[in-house]
Amino acid sequence: MRAPARAMEASLNFDLTEDQRAIQDAVGEICKDFDDDYWLKKDREGGFPEDFYGAMAKAGWLGIAMPQEYGGAGLGILEACLMMEAVSGSGGCLSAASAIHMNVFGLHPVVVHGNDEQKARWLPPIIKGEAKACFGVTEPNTGLNTLKLKTMAVRKGDRYVVNGQKIWISTAQVAHKILLLARTTPLEDVKKPGQGLSLFYTDLDRSRIEVREIEKLGRKSVDSNQLFIDNLEIPVEDRIGEEGRGFEYILHGMNPERALLAAEAIGIGRAALRRAARYANERVVFDRPIGKNQGIQHPLAERWVDLEAGTLLYRRAAWLYDQGRPCGAEANAAKFFCAEAGYRSAETAVLTHGGMGYAKEYHVERYLREAMLPRIAPVSIQLILSFIAEKVLELPKSY
Repeated sequence: MRAPARAMEASLNFDLTEDQRAIQDAVGEICKDFDDDYWLKKDREGGFPEDFYGAMAKAGWLGIAMPQEYGGAGLGILEACLMMEAVSGSGGCLSAASAIHMNVFGLHPVVVHGNDEQKARWLPPIIKGEAKACFGVTEPNTGLNTLKLKTMAVRKGDRYVVNGQKIWISTAQVAHKILLLARTTPLEDVKKPGQGLSLFYTDLDRSRIEVREIEKLGRKSVDSNQLFIDNLEIPVEDRIGEEGRGFEYILHGMNPERALLAAEAIGIGRAALRRAARYANERVVFDRPIGKNQGIQHPLAERWVDLEAGTLLYRRAAWLYDQGRPCGAEANAAKFFCAEAGYRSAETAVLTHGGMGYAKEYHVERYLREAMLPRIAPVSIQLILSFIAEKVLELPKSY
């Protein structure tokens, strides 16, 4: 049994490589220039964090998972996850992570299904930070039921004319481009709901797209919007792949996005836990630091366990994806568990601070508000559990 045991031990190496640790360290160095006070100011005033975005672009991090021939680093989604955990864990939380999130995963359908001309035209500007893009999928009347979306793209010669609405579109206030999913064949004319949807990457023409910002709970510096599309013309050469296969194409980006968001949630949780432990050591009540009390210690220790477990989940999901193996269940499980772990850690940090946890100057209330987002988007808790029940446990489909 010794030889198989040694083989198993080698296959279960959980250590990061030297290069992977270097990624975390290098990104952490950049983030030192954008500390909690920077993000608190952004939280109060809003406005896209152009200087942070520019610093990440200048250092080459926006193309971490993009092909090298177009200027990217050619690394995997696991390395991208490590980067995003470091970004959110710096205290920037989702405000920092969402500023660059789309650059990391959003154009993956172009990488996989775009032609050579499209890749050469679209990828370098995203990698260099010269162009910002938004992701136009969700709609006000269909929500997560993507297969029933109503935005229509009607082909007229060498162009498509698009009309419809989108909602919860991040960075549309500053974006130059939009990755847009629209129906090119009416739902009643297709055999399966997943057919008849096409994917486009095109200019966000503000003369044809009204972008209306939504005021929200947190992440003020990265805008969320409702889009009203009125006769937007898209050249045929801006369609990705074949007409009618767009839903199939965006599926290639869903599992990486879930893994990335899971990593970002863990980053928030670690930032919150770090602040809470420091405060518990410093705050003295009844002539002793409150961290000496098990009522403070135990919840913080539980949060550490949660975050460690979540880290293993997201890294496994990302590793499976990079190996070209199925990872739908793992990516969804990671997104579910890490979002909950990050939120619980932020909540515990607020409670550890007591009344001061409610004060903005201690930052943990901002962490808590931003930790809510991974629990909601891009897929709900309930849909994840339904997916796992059906696909893993082989229970009847419930929706």
